[in-house]
Amino acid sequence: MLSSALLGLFLGAAHAEQPVLPPATATEVSPETPPVHIPFEEFDLDNGLHVILSQDKSVPYVWVNLWYRVGAKDEVEGRSGFAHLFEHLMFQGSKHRDDEYFAPLQKVGASINGTTNWDRTNYFEGVPSEQLPLALYMESDRMGWLLPALTSKKLKNQQLVVRNERRQSYENRPYGMVWKWLAEALYPDGHPYHIPTIGRHEDIDAASLGDVKAFFKQWYVPGNASLTICGDFDRGEAGALVERYFGHVPAGPKPSPVLEATASLEEDKIIHETDDVPHQKVWIAWHTPALYAEGDADLDVLASILATGKDSRLYMALVHELQVAKNISAYQVSNLLGSFYVIEGTAAKGKTTDEVVVEVDRVLADLLKDGPTEEEVSIAKLNYEARFYGSLGSIRTKSNKLNQYYIQTGTTDYIGTDLARYLAVTPGSVHRIQETWLSRPRVVLHVIPEEKAESKAEPKAEPKAEPKAEPKPEPKEDN
Repeated sequence: MLSSALLGLFLGAAHAEQPVLPPATATEVSPETPPVHIPFEEFDLDNGLHVILSQDKSVPYVWVNLWYRVGAKDEVEGRSGFAHLFEHLMFQGSKHRDDEYFAPLQKVGASINGTTNWDRTNYFEGVPSEQLPLALYMESDRMGWLLPALTSKKLKNQQLVVRNERRQSYENRPYGMVWKWLAEALYPDGHPYHIPTIGRHEDIDAASLGDVKAFFKQWYVPGNASLTICGDFDRGEAGALVERYFGHVPAGPKPSPVLEATASLEEDKIIHETDDVPHQKVWIAWHTPALYAEGDADLDVLASILATGKDSRLYMALVHELQVAKNISAYQVSNLLGSFYVIEGTAAKGKTTDEVVVEVDRVLADLLKDGPTEEEVSIAKLNYEARFYGSLGSIRTKSNKLNQYYIQTGTTDYIGTDLARYLAVTPGSVHRIQETWLSRPRVVLHVIPEEKAESKAEPKAEPKAEPKAEPKPEPKEDN
């Protein structure tokens, strides 16, 4: 139950003096930039919190989305997993509502969660429009007053929860260790991406109350965050609510996230791992350009040409014609400090992952020799554009895009530029990017069933997998 004092704050917020917000600034769009735009306005509070308001009255619902510029890449040696551990601690109660975070929001039909990856941490609540004050109050209290409610008991509990999550998502899940093995192979010890977001068991277990409090004071400050409100709300009321609940959060020192780190391979790394898995699978991975950098979009298009649809080159060759693979996929994993490109395949019955790699290389060599066709590139771009515009029908997705663009590019209205980089892709640019990046040393990770699994009776032959057009994956995102 909310106290009568807090209810008074909620009821009074709509009648409070509304702060004067600066007018939205139009971003100049070049002739080459598609005329796509998410309406919004933005401003900063005195404590440094960046605020983005985007009205969409199509449904009586609103999304509150908060990004912090801290991810697993910003952790220090011996303290891996802190960003994700802290995401869990943020749901354990704060000074003015020292109880489980979900309860009051779920009572009003909210959708709530948070996620952490290498580059950032985010939190979000989708609530009926009239519950916007509640959502903002809850977010502001844990931003400003989490530490008074943080106890050793809560920390110990969440350490156990996170370690169990790691077992369920990594050690005890078929192929769950792949992201760990790939990260360790692609990035040297000490690189911000060397350890998966979940962290190491020993580091999570060793975290002290002092350690996590210091982490919070360093990273969870208003000037290191961006708050987006997207949906059906009154502009003036939303501005007043943001000022009321977040305006008095102490500014704190502004941290410095890791912005640069390099990694490369001197030669191919061939890795064989055994695990309790049903099939032989292989992952082939190359270092590639960072998110938004030149070539990032071309590699997404290349992935579509290679492995999206029954007519894609890898599917036709490996699954349909030669039948060396049960399924095949390709994707660009885009990250701020540098990306990697993956081709992933499951060996067909009676075949090996070595045979899959040979045929993947043959298809890549053929593509490199002649380059992709105009039709292949056009279809890939059309498919991407359809998914891109389709994502704009959701206020949840729009709220996240606005925060992502602001935090990761510095330009909230980056959406037209983002789409333009895909529409500018040509057969020549795809060919050039393939030649530049996929001719470099790579990691080839073979995962083979343990002997006991191989001794079991083979399952009945499965139908060939239908390739699907899916959004690009990120390295395992923990929540």
